[in-house]
Amino acid sequence: MSIKVIVYSKETCPYCVMAKKLLSEKGVTEIQEIRIDLDPAARDNMIEITGRMTVPQIFIGDTHVGGFDDLAKLNRSGDLDKLLNS
Repeated sequence: MSIKVIVYSKETCPYCVMAKKLLSEKGVTEIQEIRIDLDPAARDNMIEITGRMTVPQIFIGDTHVGGFDDLAKLNRSGDLDKLLNS
């Protein structure tokens, strides 16, 4: 799977772990993880581009998916597969 996937995350975030696990189960082999707990500038950038302060924040290609709940909802509706294969 060649679509770019970015996950803004923190080390102590169970939802980040679940998001990465779900993406792996969907066949995503490369996830660019941006750790906002290690890079305050990345945190500021995440807030600026998403308008959200919580992690994970997930991007698939150019689409901001949102957090884990949003990702899981996309998966349940079948739209996650479409997005990953677009």
